[in-house]
Amino acid sequence: MIANPVFRYRMLTLAEGWSFVLLLVFGSLLSRISEIDLVMPLGMIHGALFTLLVVATLVIRGRFGWGVGTTLAALAAAVVPLAPFVFHRWKRTELLAAEEAAEPAGA
Repeated sequence: MIANPVFRYRMLTLAEGWSFVLLLVFGSLLSRISEIDLVMPLGMIHGALFTLLVVATLVIRGRFGWGVGTTLAALAAAVVPLAPFVFHRWKRTELLAAEEAAEPAGA
């Protein structure tokens, strides 16, 4: 399942979305109300996931035949807080169908 590029894309979308939420809530909030500063480590993780998501979106768009509009929506979703979850929900059926089609028979 991990070798499936569609599965990896779905999980990367969710991981990037959660990393942004964690960065905003824990990183920003804790640094303001306490001595705990998680902005740098959480920011680095989020930045790496963001970069991977942009690359994965550009790679996987051909597999789905996404036009410019859908590709831009996917890329914009990576920038807006909570939008990766909305995009994932919007494309869930398409992503799951492609994921099942890519699975080897009997797996």
